[in-house]
Amino acid sequence: MTYELTILVLNALLCLAFPWAYNYAYAKQPGVGGKRLMGNRDALPERTGMAARGARAHQNHLENLVPFAIIVLAAHVIGVSNSVTVACATIFLAARIAHGGLYLAGITRVPGINGVRSIAYFVSLFSMLVYASQLFLA
Repeated sequence: MTYELTILVLNALLCLAFPWAYNYAYAKQPGVGGKRLMGNRDALPERTGMAARGARAHQNHLENLVPFAIIVLAAHVIGVSNSVTVACATIFLAARIAHGGLYLAGITRVPGINGVRSIAYFVSLFSMLVYASQLFLA
């Protein structure tokens, strides 16, 4: 398996990890509990805090994972793999981990940097676009 495909699989595993994190937080919410989450989930209270942020982070990751997967798989099919694609795949994964972690924790700024979560998002987006450019340069 190529490095880029490995990074794609790691992104898929990250996607699978989100529900574990936000459902754990959701089960701790008043009126929810683990037993109710194992049922049909009818009439459960709205997610709040980390449970709500985690669900949004998961949705955001899914929205970015689909185009990333298409780019990686297309590159694999046409045989494009170089130092740029390897770097972009690595940066994409790191930025998505940062974005997800910041989102779950509710961190939008760090000292001296406003919008740190948005920066992580745009880094992942830029890495995808640079990766995709390699398909057209081949």
